Amino acid sequence: MKLRQPTDFLILEALEDKGRNVATNLAAHTGKSRKNINTRLPVLEDYGLVEKIGPAERSGLYEITSMGKAALVYQDQYDEVDDFEELIEGPSAGDIDVEAESDTQAAFVRGEDDDIEGDLEADDE
Repeated sequence: MKLRQPTDFLILEALEDKGRNVATNLAAHTGKSRKNINTRLPVLEDYGLVEKIGPAERSGLYEITSMGKAALVYQDQYDEVDDFEELIEGPSAGDIDVEAESDTQAAFVRGEDDDIEGDLEADDE
């Protein structure tokens, strides 16, 4: 996953803050050109960070996905990790060195809150 900074994160932030939107509005919210936004949205969609939604197939209406929200949570670590995609998708079974608090926050953002209740109950004991 190769993100263009700050443009891609600005697009994700605008979608999270303003909700589903089209390139023209995203250009206004981010201060980037509509051409630039139109170029980046399909890339972000390929990465699973945004999703093109209806009502018409060619409507150009996008919304942020749970993985896009996780990318925003870990935005400050983008330049520090070798595999940003792995970071935002969550740790694999063999990864032990990831901080539990960050995992819980990212899992919540990704909508995996079923496991969070168990984690929180375990912390209370």
